[in-house]
Amino acid sequence: MFNKILIANRGEIALRIIRTCKEMGIKTVAVYSTADKDSLHVKFADEAVCIGPAPSAQSYLNIATIISVAEITNADAIHPGYGFLSENSKFARICAEHNIKFIGPTEDQINKMGDKATARKTMTENNVPVTPGTQGLLESMEQGMQEAKRIGYPVMLKATAGGGGKGMRIIRSESEFEHLWNAARQEAAASFANDAMYLEKYIEEPHHIEIQIAGDQYGNVCHLSERDCSIQRRNQKLLEETPSPFMTEELRHRMGETAIRAAKAIKYEGVGTVEFLVDKNRNFYFMEMNTRIQVEHGITEEVTNLDLIKEQIKIAAGMKIASRNYYPQAHAIECRINAEDPFNNFRPCPGKITALHLPGGNGIRVDTHIYTGYTIPSNYDSMIVKLVAVAQTRTEAIDKMRRALEELVIEGVKTTAPFHLQLMNDTRFREGNYTTKFMEDFQLQEVN
Repeated sequence: MFNKILIANRGEIALRIIRTCKEMGIKTVAVYSTADKDSLHVKFADEAVCIGPAPSAQSYLNIATIISVAEITNADAIHPGYGFLSENSKFARICAEHNIKFIGPTEDQINKMGDKATARKTMTENNVPVTPGTQGLLESMEQGMQEAKRIGYPVMLKATAGGGGKGMRIIRSESEFEHLWNAARQEAAASFANDAMYLEKYIEEPHHIEIQIAGDQYGNVCHLSERDCSIQRRNQKLLEETPSPFMTEELRHRMGETAIRAAKAIKYEGVGTVEFLVDKNRNFYFMEMNTRIQVEHGITEEVTNLDLIKEQIKIAAGMKIASRNYYPQAHAIECRINAEDPFNNFRPCPGKITALHLPGGNGIRVDTHIYTGYTIPSNYDSMIVKLVAVAQTRTEAIDKMRRALEELVIEGVKTTAPFHLQLMNDTRFREGNYTTKFMEDFQLQEVN
């Protein structure tokens, strides 16, 4: 087992990792930017080192500095959390070259799933269903237009290096193609320094369902069932739940076995998710694989009684996983509370928290790094609280979440809590009648 782990991240996920490390008797090193000097992960780690100014490129994405800190502090492993360097194959390779264990998959495994076009090809070769689309990258806009005709409109244009909804455009007719092609490529180039594109058939009103998997260094892979991530805005998740209200036992079995087959195809090592789009007839199609821990991992932990961070660390240390799959023993819902104004097009609202009361009680979990007096920086993601409700049934979990949201007090900044509270009272949501298009029709009511 590792003696000391450097956490190459910030905020609630850094704090989450520190907690598990403490329980395992592992020392921790926090790294932080000048904007995060007062963050809780800095206070709770055994050691903390400033790695640069607020911009991510000069701090949390600065590989050379992070490796130097790991060497200076004698850390024998690095946990990247999610975002930042968590799916950066170059970082995984450099860690290996410096004899520092990257807690996650190998450089080769990240590359095989990080490039979306390569991932589609690998999945097709291993009998994993993919949406109809191009077999490789598009060499020109003209080729893209020919492929769109072959596939049939509407199509989804995607950046091969994409993620977080960037570099993606829905194209519904040939007349839109040139404008959206140029917009997607520009966004991809700015976001990923890679404007290579491919096309997929656009699935109307699908469910976004992901299967949590874990694989060890000995070829063993298991799944931990699904999470439904269909409540989204601009391809960004707002709420997740497990089990999915759309799922059947037969579909859960087929998707779980398919996810295991996908992971085994690349000899996957670590925890991760295989993401699928599921149409109204419950046909499912591989979308991508996230080769890291995910924001919403907590709801899977709550219904399986597993610590996924601990599993990551154990796998990285060379331990075998249990040779069984895990199924939900309860129902869990997560609301992502962001420092955003839901009544003003979800505009980010950084600033100082002047008052804070976090909910509690049976079945409520709060993952956060904020406190009264904490200033939310404008440089990073706006998520500040992950609020989880767990109960024996979905209706009970929704009612528990509603109660928790009513208890939650965050003053000084606008948050998305009012949106989530209204969502808990929405008839369609309560009936489990939603797809990725849910937010297009959701009417947020002004609160006096």
